[in-house]
Parts: sequence; C-alpha cells; structure tokens
Amino acid sequence: MTILRHKVMISYESGIFSNMTNEREGDSDDFESPPSFFPYEPGEEPATESEDFGEPVEVQVEGVFLVDRNGSVQRFVLLTDGERKVSITIGSFEAGSITLPLEGAQPDRPNTHDLMKTLLERLDVNLHRVVIDDIWNGTYYAKLHLETDDGDVEIDSRPSDAIALALRWSAPIYVADGILERGE
Repeated sequence: MTILRHKVMISYESGIFSNMTNEREGDSDDFESPPSFFPYEPGEEPATESEDFGEPVEVQVEGVFLVDRNGSVQRFVLLTDGERKVSITIGSFEAGSITLPLEGAQPDRPNTHDLMKTLLERLDVNLHRVVIDDIWNGTYYAKLHLETDDGDVEIDSRPSDAIALALRWSAPIYVADGILERGE
C-alpha cells in the first residue's frame, strides 16, 4: 500500500494556493519500519547514548563575533577557560541577546530572555548555573540548573539561550572538559 503525503504549497508571487500530493513508492502503512526517505535501515540507527565529556569547567564569554563567508554571515559566541576556547554558532537574535548584558545595555522593552528571567524570579526560581555538556553531529547541548523551593531542577536548553540567561543572572557557565579539549 502507498502512503499519501499532502503538502500545501504557497506561491507568494502569484498568491495561489495549490494542493500537492507526494507519493513515495515503497512506503507502506506499516508503522514498524521507517519510511523510504529515512537515512538508514532498521537496526542501523546511530547510538543514542551520549558520550561522557568529563567534568564541567567554568568558562567566561569572550564575546560574540560575526564571520562573513562569501556573503553568508555566521554569528558565534566564544567561550574560554583562559587557555582553551570553544566557539558555538548562534542565531542573530541570540547574538543580540547575549551581547546586551555583556555591554551592560538594557533594551527599551524586555526581550524573551529578560521575560524568562522575570518569570522565573516571580516564581522564586533561581538559575544556579548552566552547563554545556554534550555535542552530537556538530550541535551543542546545554542544561539549566535551577534552584526551586521543591529542590533542584535540570532543564535541557540550547546553549545560546542558556548563556543569555546566565549572563542576566550573573550565573556561572560551565563547559564539559572534553568539549573544551576538542576546541571546536
């Protein structure tokens, strides 16, 4: 049996909406096996266990930088423990949100990270620290370590959001030692 997948295509030039059906040969309604476009066969899935990158090391934000490569602008935040450095690619909004507290600037209106800080403070939650503790396929992963009246809570986060929040709280930022060793 063939699975039908539907997409709505919007053409901004003509303002026309068209309904398209995508049929993929070999796809079935058997949900036990992945669809034909899946990048690997059953049993070949990549390992989901995360690598142990060692103990977290406190780092400082050295700055937010822009690189223009053939017209494509990339932004990254540079973290250092004084000897080793790691750069993490971030979006333009996150770059601005990290830069504001570094420069001691206040926006005219609170941005998302300011709102998040206010919400957590009003709920009597404190950001104790952030830890960038994993990297997989070139993507970094972080955790927010929050202190609540009911105990400590750990929340997954994008590193850029974790850094932006840590700077607003003056909370320490940590990177796993093995990630710093890679220096990516």
